Amino acid sequence: MIIDTLDNAGLYRNLGPRFAKAFDYLEQTDLATLPDGRNDIDGDDLFAMVVDGPTRRMADAEWEAHRNYHDIQLVTEGIEQMGFANVEDLSETMPYNVEQDAALYAGEGTMVPVPAGTFVLFAPQDAHMPSIAITDPSRVRKIVVKVRV
Repeated sequence: MIIDTLDNAGLYRNLGPRFAKAFDYLEQTDLATLPDGRNDIDGDDLFAMVVDGPTRRMADAEWEAHRNYHDIQLVTEGIEQMGFANVEDLSETMPYNVEQDAALYAGEGTMVPVPAGTFVLFAPQDAHMPSIAITDPSRVRKIVVKVRV
């Protein structure tokens, strides 16, 4: 898991050509005008999901992890908490679903506040719990870039 701001995106371009293209997209696109839902960058290898909605209470959330994609979750408006934990430290509650590229887990992890302008990069070994309210649920807009492994 990496947490940083787009000001430092250059530090992460060397993770691979898809990461370089993902950070170029985040820096060069007018993110405020992107429509909600999927926005293709490079087909199924690299795409962005625009999510605009309320945060939720931790009691209403589960840990999730993916096998085929890294997530770069950039908050563009509002603030939320995101949790992270190694999948090996959690108990699986829903087996991996190929179509959803996700498995669900239960257990303990670490929560971090993620204000607007901040991104979190989750790798496949990083279970994550995004969109958690800091106190009361509030609106957050974010761009989730899916980077194929």
